[in-house]
Amino acid sequence: MIHEALRLIRVFHDLKQVELAEKLGVSKSHISEIEKGNKSPSLDLIQRYATEFKIPVSSIMFFAEELPNAKSGDKIRSKIAGKVIDILRFVERKADAEDAA
Repeated sequence: MIHEALRLIRVFHDLKQVELAEKLGVSKSHISEIEKGNKSPSLDLIQRYATEFKIPVSSIMFFAEELPNAKSGDKIRSKIAGKVIDILRFVERKADAEDAA
């Protein structure tokens, strides 16, 4: 789920992958692989996202865990994180529709 949160953070700030890669000091392909969920971001990279977008690391890390055998509280946290992602996707679709109009 963290990969989708990082993608939505980038999209929300209207940056292309190549632009974000330059700001974070990584390759565009690394950003692409993270956003696809093929690679996990390092803690250092998450810190760079937090610094760049002026958000707490803890806010990003909220989306980091998807535990299949989670305790009840972790399941609730995962469910809330999923709902936040759904809301951000809705905002993204709405912005795309407005740009197309």
